[in-house]
Amino acid sequence: MVFDTFERMVAFRYLRARRKEGFISVIAGFSLLGIGLGVATLIVVMAVMNGFRQELLSRILGINGHIGVYGSSVSLTDFDHLSDQIRLLPGVVKAIPTVEGQVMATSQAAAAGAIVRGVRPDDVLGRDIIARKFTGSAEEFRGGGGVVIGYRLAQKLGVVIGDSVTLISPKGNATAFGTMPRMRAYQVVGTFDVGMFEYDSSFVFMPLEAAQTYFRHPDAVTQIEVFLDDPDKVPDTRLAIHRLTAGNARIYDWQQANASFFNAIQVERNVMFLILTLIIIVAAFNIISSLIMLVKDKGSDIGILRTMGATKGSIMRIFFLAGASIGVSGTLFGLALGVWFATHIEAIRQFIQSIVGRDLFAAEMYFLTQLPARVDPGEVIAVMLMALGLSFAATIYPSWRAANLDPVEALRYE
Repeated sequence: MVFDTFERMVAFRYLRARRKEGFISVIAGFSLLGIGLGVATLIVVMAVMNGFRQELLSRILGINGHIGVYGSSVSLTDFDHLSDQIRLLPGVVKAIPTVEGQVMATSQAAAAGAIVRGVRPDDVLGRDIIARKFTGSAEEFRGGGGVVIGYRLAQKLGVVIGDSVTLISPKGNATAFGTMPRMRAYQVVGTFDVGMFEYDSSFVFMPLEAAQTYFRHPDAVTQIEVFLDDPDKVPDTRLAIHRLTAGNARIYDWQQANASFFNAIQVERNVMFLILTLIIIVAAFNIISSLIMLVKDKGSDIGILRTMGATKGSIMRIFFLAGASIGVSGTLFGLALGVWFATHIEAIRQFIQSIVGRDLFAAEMYFLTQLPARVDPGEVIAVMLMALGLSFAATIYPSWRAANLDPVEALRYE
């Protein structure tokens, strides 16, 4: 649609209402503000939902393998040979033999449930997510002299590096007096912080040989954790491992383990998108109401323009441009506000927390210690196009009504 200078001049003149038309100008201003806030809110919410999914996925797959290979019985023997074969498969980065078990971790101050993972020290310290915020002695851990625990678990137990924790296994020793829980004290030689509350408050890493002894899996492991260079390659790699083991192993991938969790995030994300889109739709209806009032107020002007030779198309373009200007301005305002807010959301949260004196993002509830946000350019463009489309659609009926106004009727009572 091409607009000439005359049409642009009249359209923008109508947007600058005089005193008697001030109410129409107020409605137009609220329409602009409504579209801007709707676009900004939608961008921020989508960015936070994307950030949640990305951060949770990176932390879950940083601690857990993409694929877990389990033996047909309780333990998996000949694990080193099988691990070497799995490492040769396309897309496989690591294959880590692991002994895993649940325990009660106790200290002189407190007790807490924990998950113990027995792995070779280099396989633990070589993970970026753990090495990034590891505190303690890597050499002592490599020497098999202790355990590495999450820093929140250390806080919960009231221990620091150098203290001892006692691990109590529910699978105890059979005695004449019944089954007695297995208990053994280990020195804490390090702590880690992966930024996910669930792992930082419950995981204990132990050297593989020590875990085999403690959980009574001599020369065996409970699983082999397989890490891939791309999580989306899980189906192909899973099939290759199934062929490699001739079907004599149970294979469990990250999609199965976390399917309900990530499906819930996706459903919530879609519902939030639909709900927040209603804000933009309501603002678009405000554009319709303000333009209809503007057309009614400018009836005599339209009649004069028609008698001076203005075509229906010209009148329609004038009011279309007036309404579209509100939508475009509101969309650009919302785009700038939303992107800025999303990229600075953690700093804004910290600022608000310092004012109200309360934790607005409890790690115990949301699993993460920081509020994540990931702005997807494709989604931002989609939101912008949707807002512009709704704004343009809202101008069609008022513009058509203005173009079809009878100039004789418009001027009869003037």
